[in-house]
Amino acid sequence: MQNEQALGGSLGWLRGFTRYQWMVFLVCWLGWSLDITNFTLFALVLKPTVVALYGGPVSNALLGKIGGWLAMAGLMGWAVGGFVFGTVADYLGRVRTLAISIAMYSVFTALQGVAPNLWLFGGCRFLAGLGTGAELVVGIPLVAEAFAEQHRARVLGIMMTGAGFGNLIAAQMYHGLAPFGYQAVYFAGIVPALLLLMLRRGMVEPEHFAAVRARREALAATRDRSAEDHEFLKFSWPQLFTAQNRYNTLVGVLFALGSLLAIWTSQLWLPTIQAMLLHKQGIVGMGVVPYITRGMELWGLGGIAGYAAFGFLADAFGRRATIVMYSLGTVISGVGLFGFATTWGPYPYVLPIFGFFVFGVFSGHAIYLPELFPTQMRATAVAFCNGSGRVVTSFGPLVAGLLVAPFGGNFATASAVMTCAALISVVAMLMGRETRDADLPK
Repeated sequence: MQNEQALGGSLGWLRGFTRYQWMVFLVCWLGWSLDITNFTLFALVLKPTVVALYGGPVSNALLGKIGGWLAMAGLMGWAVGGFVFGTVADYLGRVRTLAISIAMYSVFTALQGVAPNLWLFGGCRFLAGLGTGAELVVGIPLVAEAFAEQHRARVLGIMMTGAGFGNLIAAQMYHGLAPFGYQAVYFAGIVPALLLLMLRRGMVEPEHFAAVRARREALAATRDRSAEDHEFLKFSWPQLFTAQNRYNTLVGVLFALGSLLAIWTSQLWLPTIQAMLLHKQGIVGMGVVPYITRGMELWGLGGIAGYAAFGFLADAFGRRATIVMYSLGTVISGVGLFGFATTWGPYPYVLPIFGFFVFGVFSGHAIYLPELFPTQMRATAVAFCNGSGRVVTSFGPLVAGLLVAPFGGNFATASAVMTCAALISVVAMLMGRETRDADLPK
């Protein structure tokens, strides 16, 4: 009885949510999960994809170069998609924009499986990235506004666990589909389109956005507008650089840049790094699949824990302190893993720790960034901070790939160097303001 009461007390905060809130959470969580699933599938079959489409021998240096360019195409699409659809979501609405994004990344991920050459494959990567970038920057404001007054940080942190589950889902798809060829792995990317069926049932805009839309319509029907009204009606992009918002915009961009540079190099090259270590130990061909699958699962499990814990830690210690802790944890565990492990043996032990920090800090994107900006330009702001970071980050895997040659073909050393970019997020938090006890701006 005492255990039941304790459980009820610890989980009692879940009881007050409405059916609509649960639906918003579920759709955004699933969308984010399958978003990361699709990108991870690309990383898992990157080498066989390049070998098949290049049509000749592929050295480690060449794999790094081509793989870096293909990753850059996807991340650049992610950045552009965030820029475009974040703005669209501030005017068209969160729900409809989310549906468009899911359809895009589902279809173009699947089309990668039939691309006849690297150029068309890269084009599909870019177009899939457009939808991928839109899904997150629309989903974050949608959840933040739906849970604006109720345990916002905790819910957003748990929503972001979708990325960790995305790695687990991708690992299982890879394990089951890899024997049928790399094309079959990409075809599985059509699965997220099933989410569209859920989006069409009972999903309406959250009250925060509905109020903004109603105010826009009312002001459009009158010429009697105050200075505040004129400021409100400005296009969302110029609002990023007003006296009220520009400093927060700078902090948000730096935070996004550091965390994104630290993760995407690892996200791309981790399967390849594991395979190379296993090859040195005499494990080759399909024999590496169970090991890589296990490694990605452990990394994802660590990420799930890191995402979920972030919201509770941020409520207890503040947003800035929690982001600093996660960023330093990323550097220490990432450099320790990639810089010093010479066999696959340490990976099952360190990957969950690395995943906890390097993934978990992205709950800060969902919790901290929306708290810096008002509703009428929130999706644009989240998109701009993420998108600006991704424009630079899109070159990160390419830079790491190009560093492979001077580092003697060592993908791990290049990844260790890029992981240190998480220190940029520490600088951002030293500059930023604390938002733990503030209401979500309207």
